[in-house]
Amino acid sequence: MLRLRYLSLGLLALAALSAAAGAQDSIESKYLSNIRQVTPTGYFVKAGEGYFSPDGKQVIYQATPKDYPFYQIFTQPLNADPNAESSRPKRVSTGRGRTTCAYFAKDGQRILFASSHLDPKIDDTEAAERKQQEDDKKNNVRRRYKWDFDPHTDIFEADLNGKILRQLTTEKGYDAEGAWTPDNKQIVFCSDRDGDPDLYVMDADGKNVRQLTNVDGYDGGPFTSPCGKFVLFRSDRKEKELLQIHVIGIDGKNDTALTSTNGVNWAPYWHPTEPYIIWTGADHSNLKSGQRPNYDLWLMKYEVKDGAFIPGKVTRITDHASADVLPVFSPDGKQLMWTGSRTDDHTSQLFIADFKLPE
Repeated sequence: MLRLRYLSLGLLALAALSAAAGAQDSIESKYLSNIRQVTPTGYFVKAGEGYFSPDGKQVIYQATPKDYPFYQIFTQPLNADPNAESSRPKRVSTGRGRTTCAYFAKDGQRILFASSHLDPKIDDTEAAERKQQEDDKKNNVRRRYKWDFDPHTDIFEADLNGKILRQLTTEKGYDAEGAWTPDNKQIVFCSDRDGDPDLYVMDADGKNVRQLTNVDGYDGGPFTSPCGKFVLFRSDRKEKELLQIHVIGIDGKNDTALTSTNGVNWAPYWHPTEPYIIWTGADHSNLKSGQRPNYDLWLMKYEVKDGAFIPGKVTRITDHASADVLPVFSPDGKQLMWTGSRTDDHTSQLFIADFKLPE
């Protein structure tokens, strides 16, 4: 999208000195309890970017199957034991193409996702990726993660069985990173149809498309506020490859930067009932000296005054030695789910915890 554009920078990196981290008490227990893994171990090559259903009883996410080179979309009940038979993931994408950015409708009966399965040369695309992965494995090469803005990617609406109900975008180029507004009347998404990735809004049936941002660089990963008036997103307009969190009115006015760091801040998400946003962040100041960044989750309180969005206090939520990215709240705000590599084999999986706001 990607909402995962910079994921493996963190997922491949552990903390530089885990011993030093262990010398201090973790902050996580202040905000997170009952941390457990959601996606089943050994079922996928990797899994992540999960979102709750409106009733909070299941999740939708993307994962790489063992027999296919690209992400596919899966749903899964939220059970206590992720390895139980009743927790078996269900594929709801077509099984082909690059897929990403899945999201539930508020009725819980429909989903959005982006897919390149209509690529007219999909056989060649799949064969090229398989060969690349085989060559990498043979030569013991670990490629730096890079999201492909596949020009054949479009946004689709489907039912819970994966039956595509309609194709919502047909423009040439990359259309993805979509999410419904809270009333489900519109969809905010990312598209590079004008030459670079910007934010757009369209009606739920794909009509009346209008551009929301038009600045050089990447704007993506949008989510609309619970009140429907603001859109959170990430942008590299300050400096290429260094993302910052922005907010803009759904009317396209008052674009405001909420972070301004020498790092990558991305995957912002709204708390459903309280004036907080959460995102993934890492400091990139020491990249040239060989220190790799470790991604953690950060929370910001905000207020809206006279129509203006005002950022407030920032609180660090995670400090684990492995990467924690792509956080989302449950519909009632009482749980937090994210993608983490705190597994024994350091593969990315979904994790969930009971969540407590700062005092």
